Amino acid sequence: MSERTREGGEVEPVGVIGAGGWGTALANLLAEKGIPVSLWVYEKDLSRTIAETRENTLYLPGIQLAPLVHAENGLGNVVRAKRVLVMAVPSHVYRQVAAQVIPLLSGRVIIVNATKGIENESLKTMGEIWREITPESLIWDYAALSGPSFAREVARHVPTAVTVAATSKEVAVEVQRLFATSFFRVYSSTDVIGVELGGALKNIIALAAGIIDGLGLGHNTRAALITRGLAEMSRLGTALGAQPLTFLGLSGVGDLVLTCTGELSRNRTVGFQLGQGKKLEEILGEMRMVAEGVKTTRSVYHLARKQRVELPICEQMYRILYEKRSPRDAVATLMQRDLKHEPDTFFRSSLLPSGHE
Repeated sequence: MSERTREGGEVEPVGVIGAGGWGTALANLLAEKGIPVSLWVYEKDLSRTIAETRENTLYLPGIQLAPLVHAENGLGNVVRAKRVLVMAVPSHVYRQVAAQVIPLLSGRVIIVNATKGIENESLKTMGEIWREITPESLIWDYAALSGPSFAREVARHVPTAVTVAATSKEVAVEVQRLFATSFFRVYSSTDVIGVELGGALKNIIALAAGIIDGLGLGHNTRAALITRGLAEMSRLGTALGAQPLTFLGLSGVGDLVLTCTGELSRNRTVGFQLGQGKKLEEILGEMRMVAEGVKTTRSVYHLARKQRVELPICEQMYRILYEKRSPRDAVATLMQRDLKHEPDTFFRSSLLPSGHE
């Protein structure tokens, strides 16, 4: 039973906004702890199906949901009177949904972000979007939950460890305790930007890892990609103010390894099919769930140029996705770059020349 109780012993409910696989898994995790959860489901038919069958047949099929998960098609019942709200919507609609949530809020709230991505137009993380659009009159705290955690495995109680970051250590610890279970271990952090960037950037490297496997290249190549991908995550992250050690943790290298090697990774799956020669439009047209790395690649490409940070792997992924470059040509370009002194490539901004275009 959760320790989050109101006066009189009543357990405080939580709202989860977004009923994809991850949002549903988190809602069910909390409900299994005895916490009433209102789950916002965008699709009206799916909301009805979850209520009737206790199963999210579209995004988390085969998982029986706890009785305390209450599917709702309207945001009002999910948001009102909640002190904790979990945002688990795709990054490209995060701003739109958050703008609908904010007028419904009252009192002090904690926003727990479970979305991994960077907005294309603004090049902002989800936390930066929230800060931009939230009125000064609203009292709120913000936390980011990230780490190596496939939704299906969490729903099946596979031992999992993640990180939650908040500017306030007290808020981070509160959210840590809220989500922690015997199978879901939560570490706390105060590096919000680092945790959010790790969760977003690893998806780009996972696309590249899938391409390597789709091309039939070896374990050597994948290991090199993951390691050099970590260097790119660290370079951009530290340039934007993140703590270097964050990228050696669960929301950095942990999530990176999982997403680059796990069969359940949507981003790796997209990359694998690209490596086999399928067109991006065809791949995405066959997918029901979102592969965040595709949109995040565009954001990170432009963000890196804005910050003048060199990200060779991310740049080649941009060329493949948006300029129709051959994956084999991209691999050749990466292998033939100027030789480097490895220690200089981690945890530094590695600035490009001014005016680089």
